Amino acid sequence: MMNTMSESTDLLHLGKPAQAQGTRVVVAMSGGVDSSVVAALLKEAGYDVVGLTMQLYDHGKAISRKKACCAGQDIYDARQVADRLGFPHYVLDYESRFKESVMEDFADSYLAGETPVPCIKCNQEVKFKDLLATARELGGEVLATGHYVRWHQGEQGPELYRAIDSSRDQSYFLFNTTPEQLTSLRFPLGGMSKTETRHHARRFGLEVASKPDSQDICFVPDGDYVGVVARLRPGALEAGEIVHINGAVLGRHRGIIHYTIGQRRGLGVSLPAGDPLYVIKLDPRHHRVIVGPKEALSCQKLSLRDVNWLGEGMKQNGYAVQLKVKIRSSQEPVTADIVLYDDDRAEVTLASPEYGVSPGQACVFYQGERVLGGGWIRQAKTAYEEGLAQ
Repeated sequence: MMNTMSESTDLLHLGKPAQAQGTRVVVAMSGGVDSSVVAALLKEAGYDVVGLTMQLYDHGKAISRKKACCAGQDIYDARQVADRLGFPHYVLDYESRFKESVMEDFADSYLAGETPVPCIKCNQEVKFKDLLATARELGGEVLATGHYVRWHQGEQGPELYRAIDSSRDQSYFLFNTTPEQLTSLRFPLGGMSKTETRHHARRFGLEVASKPDSQDICFVPDGDYVGVVARLRPGALEAGEIVHINGAVLGRHRGIIHYTIGQRRGLGVSLPAGDPLYVIKLDPRHHRVIVGPKEALSCQKLSLRDVNWLGEGMKQNGYAVQLKVKIRSSQEPVTADIVLYDDDRAEVTLASPEYGVSPGQACVFYQGERVLGGGWIRQAKTAYEEGLAQ
């Protein structure tokens, strides 16, 4: 069912739908169909819309990319939407900030044997800090984005919920949004399906209506993570041994950056019996890749750092609660017992073991559909590591 113009005014939850006229809303526009539709719906509803697009990566290299956000074509597409709908649009050069806050962290995380999630870092460090600050400077009452997540005004402040369309839900990538930031953020697409969004794009006559979704990390358009790290950290990739958990050296590798926890294919080594091998642990200090059977990957205990809590009240040291958690964006939440500490740490015990859990990933907390924050995995205590500790 299509949203009518009057319904669109409620998408911002500003509490004053009759006063859309004259209320400035800044829209973060990536050039894709989602943020374009957000801008179109708000313009239709009578809001004073201003579009902002971030240039995050080299324009010349970006211009030929078709599946990455914030590339040259995407900036052009965002400007075309703004011109068609008749609102101002600005491009902000955030290349230096993005490189420092996201790309450098990405490289260091991989070299430390972790599995980084740069899209969360981009939301945390660039979009919801720098871009939000710019939106305020422009007089915007709120910053609206095309994320599929729901915003709700609770009794004690704004609350974040999973999107209605579970296949599009992006709440995993927004767990680090602070309560203060949530007061100035809105997500008008959280109650829609992607099909509805594209219907709106066609209704408004937007050329991006059939544009494919962004799939790549914007600064890794060809999937060559190793190449990116090598450019950012020249000479940092060192060869080393591939070692079985029983201590046997099975071969050599060209750098731990080529491997991820849980990887099975492309290891270049095998056992005489032909039993499958998985990457169990990456040891950056000794430049070793440790491999073994799948059962060694079994993990039920996680240690988190930099926890962001979106629940009611203050975190009490040692506060224990049972919630659902997601360790990967694509999985359904699973039950876990969580203990929160004053120094932004948390200990998580999963009800059932997970496999392929890696430091550097996010662990996001849910209570039903509501997002209660989360943290970064500092240590994933696998059956292999538990055995070493005994």
